[in-house]
Amino acid sequence: MAPSSVVMTIRIRQPIVSVLGHVDHGKTTFLDRIRGTGVVDREAGRITQHIGATEVPTEVILRVCGPLIRGKNLTIPGLLFIDTPGHESFTTLRARGGSLADLAILIVDIMEGIKPQTLESINILKQYKTPFMIGLNKLDRINGWVVEEDEAFIMNLQKQDDLLKEELDNRIYDLMGELSKHGFNTDIYTRVNDFRKTIAMVPMSAVNGIGISDALMILIGLAQRFLEEELNIEDGPAEGTILEVKEEKGLGTTLDSIIYSGVIRKDDRIVVGTRGEPVILRVKSLLKPRPLDEIRDPREKFDNVHEAHAAAGIKILAKNSEDVIAGAPLRVVSGAMTEEMAVKEVKSLTEISFETTTDGIYIKADAIGSLEALHYLLKGKDVKIWKAEVGDISERDIKEVGSFDDPLRRVILGFNVRTLPEVEGLAEESEVRIIRNNVIYKIIEDHEDWFRKRKQELDDERRMEYAHPAKFLVLRDHTFRISKPAVVGVRVLAGRIRQSQSVMREDGKVLGKIVSMQSEKRTLKEAKMGEEMAMAISGPMVGRHFNEEDVLYIDIPERKVPELLRTELSVEEKEVLEHIITVKRKDRPTWGMG
Repeated sequence: MAPSSVVMTIRIRQPIVSVLGHVDHGKTTFLDRIRGTGVVDREAGRITQHIGATEVPTEVILRVCGPLIRGKNLTIPGLLFIDTPGHESFTTLRARGGSLADLAILIVDIMEGIKPQTLESINILKQYKTPFMIGLNKLDRINGWVVEEDEAFIMNLQKQDDLLKEELDNRIYDLMGELSKHGFNTDIYTRVNDFRKTIAMVPMSAVNGIGISDALMILIGLAQRFLEEELNIEDGPAEGTILEVKEEKGLGTTLDSIIYSGVIRKDDRIVVGTRGEPVILRVKSLLKPRPLDEIRDPREKFDNVHEAHAAAGIKILAKNSEDVIAGAPLRVVSGAMTEEMAVKEVKSLTEISFETTTDGIYIKADAIGSLEALHYLLKGKDVKIWKAEVGDISERDIKEVGSFDDPLRRVILGFNVRTLPEVEGLAEESEVRIIRNNVIYKIIEDHEDWFRKRKQELDDERRMEYAHPAKFLVLRDHTFRISKPAVVGVRVLAGRIRQSQSVMREDGKVLGKIVSMQSEKRTLKEAKMGEEMAMAISGPMVGRHFNEEDVLYIDIPERKVPELLRTELSVEEKEVLEHIITVKRKDRPTWGMG
């Protein structure tokens, strides 16, 4: 259709509501209760891994809320809920430089309270100026709480005794106080007068349905009161985001998408992002999940529709869409949106714009959103990124990472990606660690564990390469042999001691070398602070060169001093090193300066 013949109509679209919160606080369970589904049971580790979408029509909201909104005129056509893997994926849902979400509900476990990820969620919402409310979930976990299925919180509260009401109040006031420290004004929704200035809190139980009606009432109220003008849209060419690319039996490759502006029609040409250049596809079919169904895990067959208007979750069928990546933007070529403009816009939005450094690590994921989520969490842990790519782990990846000089960088983190058997073998040969999981938080934890253990191994290896600052006490009445070699009982006072190291007195005179160390008839390769053992020292004679109850030191080679000064040492080890430097510099003021 030519641009001059396009007729624009303005209407109110349903607001997009993002469901955020700390892992396992009940985000998907909240939506499952509204939908009557069991999506959470089919997620890996019962933790949401990908972004899903569910449309909740106005008639359902009216039915669920019942008397809470009876008599009120709802002009909003419904709510489109976006279920995210956590606060971090919210940042990947962008439209025109801002947040894709119009509203949000932050789910907080009332028993666990505010977690670091909860605060990060709030700060992100604040940054995007997104109106939101807090669902205080797991109300039924309060010991003795009287549960009534699907009851409004304000009705359910009346059934609790005074002690339970007091406990709830205490928990709410604790949360209010904690959030107040971070600059957030919150209160239980029944006490909120100005929803622009105070964040409403709704106690609820997603498992039993308590408070769900209250939460929906607040969300629809916020949308009607503050967003109605923003929800006025023109039915121009659609703009959207690809949520997931997957193979469907009998359909082939499909594109789960969110259309947040305009309209998309069957046979439209669309531009979408790939790992390389954007591709231009023709829409073969549009499949829309039925109301209350989940686009990523539907119970019923999709409806085949001719067109879909924002805001909507839609499954798109188009030939040659295999290279499209999740998280990529989508633009319909029509009217004022020319093919050239669409390609340019999609290309700029598809580029992964992470801050990378030459001393970072390599991360891979199955989607841009997942990659950004992984990057976001790693940044919070001060982990630097060298490269970030969408796709499975390949031989090329292993060869690149295997060439790093720093062993702590020889690691690839992969979210929801595959590795072929030959890749695993090559990784082992190249001493490259692959950390894969389909739970993002587990990848972060596994990397932290690997990094800590590998660093300790490397520190131990380095200590084996050079003399480590250490001192030990010659024990009284523990001379087993006077000389050739001298064998005495000792206790390590600081640092670590190993065989073949040179021994010196406090005045700097070198006595000889450690021949061996034994404890309970076991030969020791190394002895640490606090350990006692028998030590054989070649060279000195007990009573002539040193005595029982003397404190002796490990002699440090001068060339190793600059390296030791850069090494992480304990307080005791630093004191030993400083003493040795002081003693040595009495004769040579520049000793150990490199």
